[in-house]
Amino acid sequence: MNVNTYRQEINQMIDSLPDEELGNVYGSIEFIHRKYLFKKNLLDKGVVILELFEEAQEIMDLWDRAFAKNMSNEIKEAIHYSQFKWHIFSYKKQKCLEKEEARNAFDALTKNELYVMYQNSPDVVFEYNNANDVVAADFDFEQDIYIFDKNFTWTYVHTHESMCGPFFYKIV
Repeated sequence: MNVNTYRQEINQMIDSLPDEELGNVYGSIEFIHRKYLFKKNLLDKGVVILELFEEAQEIMDLWDRAFAKNMSNEIKEAIHYSQFKWHIFSYKKQKCLEKEEARNAFDALTKNELYVMYQNSPDVVFEYNNANDVVAADFDFEQDIYIFDKNFTWTYVHTHESMCGPFFYKIV
């Protein structure tokens, strides 16, 4: 199908929907548009994005071992770690920088190669190469995203809750 055919079919589908469904359509299109702009911004900065599927679980486990290694299973359960890993920061179980201090610390880093994972996407981890121009503001509309270096020495987390985070934690 060509672009004009897609547009015609999309318009026909929208025209056939009752008005009360248009909000759902708008929300879906807005989400797709926001994801497109997010990726386009990174690509415009020269970032090379790779999707890692086979290595995803191993990288996520390494994140756990690096940044939550001093957390007992009891503490993890009490703070609902399995729901959101970033609870180690919001529940003050891991000392970290927050808000603008976290953003500034992330922006000050040299970040040629990064891993990026999302709390609710356990099947894929992204590898960003040539990521030196990436800044905290690039992730402002992302939810429950974990950005960290390939040596697992620091992590930057942007949550879905405006009153929680962002967080920056560096292993000393």
